[in-house]
Amino acid sequence: MGMVDVAEKPVIKRTAQASGRLYLSNKTIETIKAGKVKKGDPLLIAEVAGMNAAKQTHLLIPHCHQIALDMVDVEYIVNDDCIDASCTVIAKARTGVEMEALIGVSVALNTIWDTVKYIEKDKDGQYPGTRITDIKVVYKKKE
Repeated sequence: MGMVDVAEKPVIKRTAQASGRLYLSNKTIETIKAGKVKKGDPLLIAEVAGMNAAKQTHLLIPHCHQIALDMVDVEYIVNDDCIDASCTVIAKARTGVEMEALIGVSVALNTIWDTVKYIEKDKDGQYPGTRITDIKVVYKKKE
């Protein structure tokens, strides 16, 4: 067992996009839109976290190859009750980059949650409506 040997595979351009959704309260969404989150702009903080996470995927998932990424892009759509996020990754490599995209979007969404958790907590310190859902690979392609 161990990592898959990709030494004989050709180096080609590979692209993958993953997406996910973070449900938040209306109060939290309004606080984000107003730029009043105590820790700063959650989307900007999460963008950097998502990029860093994608680049570190091989450290988090043992069988993933270390891939030099050529581009990582994290984007958001802020809705009334949730934030939709996507992470697109491009590399010239011997293996795909879908795990990097998945890790990027997952960490981005968790980072947003971390920045707004003080708003999301109920009186018992719980998160009754906050949830991350629908994390998936939107597409992957080889050129």
